[in-house]
Amino acid sequence: MPSLPTALPSVVLLSASVGVASALVASGFISLPEPTRRRVIPHLVSFATGALLGAALFGLIPAAVESAGLGATRSIGASVIAAVLVFFLLEKWMLWRHCHEPSDEPHVHGVRDPHHATGPLLLMGEALHNVLDGVVIAAAYQTRPELGVATALAVFSHELPQEIGNIAILLAGGMPRVRALLLNLLSSLAAIVGAALATIAMDGVARLLPYALALAGGSLLYVAMADLIPGLHRQADPRRGLLQFPLILAGLALILLTQHAG
Repeated sequence: MPSLPTALPSVVLLSASVGVASALVASGFISLPEPTRRRVIPHLVSFATGALLGAALFGLIPAAVESAGLGATRSIGASVIAAVLVFFLLEKWMLWRHCHEPSDEPHVHGVRDPHHATGPLLLMGEALHNVLDGVVIAAAYQTRPELGVATALAVFSHELPQEIGNIAILLAGGMPRVRALLLNLLSSLAAIVGAALATIAMDGVARLLPYALALAGGSLLYVAMADLIPGLHRQADPRRGLLQFPLILAGLALILLTQHAG
């Protein structure tokens, strides 16, 4: 496990890189014509599905079991379940706040698009989500740097479609483009806060690290299984459907390659 003086700058830099890269790529992507965005985003979501599943099941959860030992397998499983249930409740709360009125257009993750959410509420919710992403990256990096890199790549692939959707919603609500891009970037950088706090806390209480890894793995599993995959199943175009499976495999392969590279 990297020591705090070594881990903290690296974790902060890794989390900041994910936030800045996803915000900047999304900012450029949103300038493309809407038909192009609609064609490409489902492919990004398919790739993100594989990356999230790979980070959770090839990296975070096995590392949690290895760190805690086989005697703590049930506790690790309970932590994964706890993460799934917490994210289920959080998403229920966000949907209740954002989606009082139905929308015919699906969100890029398969959840209905919160057209009626105010800009500040959307950005606050996304900032909280990014803080949790920072915690996930920190927990992974504290175990092995290569696991942190793999997890950061998975988070980036998942965040990119989300960032595109956020910017589109802010612009549709009448927010000036420059302000929308800057506020979205600031929201993305909230991951640094979560990463720094998690690194400091887990350095002081090292025995909690396996359970933090299990919680992180459970959160990625929930996003992939509850948000992304149902959205992919709603796509009726057979040509898109044929591309989904190889793109999911590509996301899985990226995580495996990153793990072996370490």
